[in-house]
Amino acid sequence: MSFNWEQSDWPKFTYKEGKSGKLLPDFLMKSGQLSGVLTGLSEGNQTELLLEMMVVEAIKTSEIEGEFLSRPDVMSSIKKNLGIHEEQPLLVKDQRAKGIAKLMIKVRSEFAQDLTQEMLFEWHELLMEGNRYVGTGQWRVDSSPMQVVSGAIGKEIVHFEAPPSKQVPSEMNAFILWFNETAPGNTKEINNPLIRSAITHLYFESIHPFEDGNGRIGRALAEKALHQGLGHATLISLSSTIEANKNEYYNALKNGQSANEISGWLDYFAYTVHHAQLSAEELINFTLQKVKFFDRYKEVLNERQVKVINRMLAEGPTGFEGGMTAKKYIAITKASKATATRDLQALVELGVFLPQGGGRSVSYELVING
Repeated sequence: MSFNWEQSDWPKFTYKEGKSGKLLPDFLMKSGQLSGVLTGLSEGNQTELLLEMMVVEAIKTSEIEGEFLSRPDVMSSIKKNLGIHEEQPLLVKDQRAKGIAKLMIKVRSEFAQDLTQEMLFEWHELLMEGNRYVGTGQWRVDSSPMQVVSGAIGKEIVHFEAPPSKQVPSEMNAFILWFNETAPGNTKEINNPLIRSAITHLYFESIHPFEDGNGRIGRALAEKALHQGLGHATLISLSSTIEANKNEYYNALKNGQSANEISGWLDYFAYTVHHAQLSAEELINFTLQKVKFFDRYKEVLNERQVKVINRMLAEGPTGFEGGMTAKKYIAITKASKATATRDLQALVELGVFLPQGGGRSVSYELVING
């Protein structure tokens, strides 16, 4: 089996626009709508949305690679790097959370800058913060084959093998040149940002230039391409959509790396961006609902109730897993059982909480859009 980089037409990708062309008008229109809604929000709500999107992207892009980061650690790290004051700042122990937080901010704030080798090395150093076993800020140098494999020992299936490490510097020089030349307004501009972003990710992943972290940096590059195509940093989390169906992602990537005719990969990627936009729209609507919710109830909720509701809302549109219970309420507020019971009953009477089940197993769902 030969891979894309081994073929004579590498890296001259050919394709039919397909879904990328059909979805482009909707992508551009929805991007404008989301930007308009965001602009209409207060500064505080804009910051909240930005934080939530970066936290989700940081956590999900790591989960795809089998790393699970603490949401509070990531949130606190991003806030610190953005200069946002926290009343009770969290001591972040996970160095990975610190690194991915810095990377998320750089991808958004520096999206318009040309891509350089130094930029990629810096991204890699941030991503590998706290990892003592991987050479950081350098291309891979191990002479062993860089392979994507599955299966038991002795029965491994090789899904992809990247170019040998000795080829990586020249391959990456060509990739960086391609990325900059195809940017908006440049000599070989690709005017459909969905196509350029899709090729960016596939091209980078096919070279696999680092010992570790290629998937996360490849997705960050795809977002950089989207931001450049729109002319502004958009609210989107590709990794959330990818992580929801990782097998589909890996299958599409495998097929895309088998030849340099990549129409199928472009269709998959355009579909992924489309669903990521829908998720962003859902998050914005959720934030607007929160604003209306607290406007409606701010005069009747006590401090304990507000603390619990904010904790539930921190889980985003997906909701608080398992609902709220008296036990969880006591743990969050440090209230007595009697006080917790009164608070919960008051929330039910207000229509803020909806009881589920009964007896000792009763839990409460938050009704945010009542």
